[in-house]
Amino acid sequence: MPKRSAILQLPEEIREELDRRLVQSGFAGYIQLSEWLAEQGFQIGKSSIHVYGSEFEKKLGALRIASQQAKAIAEAVGDDQNAMGEALVNLAQEKAFQVLMDMQINPDEQDFAKLTRSIAELNRAAVQQKKFAEEVKAKAQKVADEIAADAGSKGLSPEFAAQIRAKVLGIAG
Repeated sequence: MPKRSAILQLPEEIREELDRRLVQSGFAGYIQLSEWLAEQGFQIGKSSIHVYGSEFEKKLGALRIASQQAKAIAEAVGDDQNAMGEALVNLAQEKAFQVLMDMQINPDEQDFAKLTRSIAELNRAAVQQKKFAEEVKAKAQKVADEIAADAGSKGLSPEFAAQIRAKVLGIAG
């Protein structure tokens, strides 16, 4: 098993400050960051910081892209059927799985109870998403049935009532 990153072994507050400094410096200035870490009592070379910084920059970039795409999707399709929530749950599940696959698990350093709780919460959210979608579909079906039943008494032609019903059910654009 490869050696664990020295940066991942830093205390959380030092690693968070390193992350902040990496972002602030535009993912540059690794020598200065190495010197800062030395002042904090940690001897970590600029190349190790660069490797960590490169991965962090990729993850941050992916998060920015995902956020922009989510915003674009919400603006383009609205969120009548909670498509955004469903997409976010799917993304979170995918990322959790990816983290599990990428992790070199050291049982002494992992909080498996927390991890399994997170997975359970994601699954609960997915179930709620499906339940919500079914409720929306049932409501649309009810309205469509009412339109079809009331069409004649409201002076609508059967063809026009069918068009309205189709739109309510999402069959027509």
